[in-house]
Amino acid sequence: MPETAPGTAPDTAPTPAILAAFESAKGFMPRVEGLALHAAAVEAGALGLPLLEVGTYCGRSTILLADAARAAGTTAITVDHHRGSEEQQEGWEYHDPSVVDPEVGRMDTLPTFRRTLHRAGLEDHVVAIVGRSPQVARVWSTPLGLVFIDGGHTDEHATADYEGWAPLLADGGLLVIHDVFPDPADGGQAPYRVYRRALGSGAFTEVSATDSLRVLRRTGPGV
Repeated sequence: MPETAPGTAPDTAPTPAILAAFESAKGFMPRVEGLALHAAAVEAGALGLPLLEVGTYCGRSTILLADAARAAGTTAITVDHHRGSEEQQEGWEYHDPSVVDPEVGRMDTLPTFRRTLHRAGLEDHVVAIVGRSPQVARVWSTPLGLVFIDGGHTDEHATADYEGWAPLLADGGLLVIHDVFPDPADGGQAPYRVYRRALGSGAFTEVSATDSLRVLRRTGPGV
């Protein structure tokens, strides 16, 4: 069984400056989950491969991946269409009108994301891909040291993210899934179903659980 650590921080922590940049950035990831993500990224960085994030929003979690990538001498890759996921559209719970492009009338988080990286001094350590995850995955071939799935939370989107990117995860690489809620009363079930599928595949072994963040290691072939 993995070590479950709600409300506690892993041993590997970002510097105070990086943590301050993370906490001041627009986004939804709590501090304790951010610390767990950073620890996973630092560990995965030892493989010397890119660290990839699906679902960028305004770059809150990207700061942590980029910091780990910088330390490892590799690159953080982010994939997002920057038009917002389903729950961020107008009339939904997580809608933020400040990131709506007034000219086209649609969400556009890309300018905020770029400002986030600039303020954190991390622009040179991130390659931002603007596009839909399945389309990008189809043309991507470089093995990855970490895949962080935090995009759309419908079954369609979460499954497509998993099927598109998990096959590219190198042996020993880490698969990180956000918003995993075993109890439906706590949140949507699509990420939880992806998590269960990964474990059931026999290709992954769970490393840790920190609130809704799950870290799994590739220990075999398949998805």
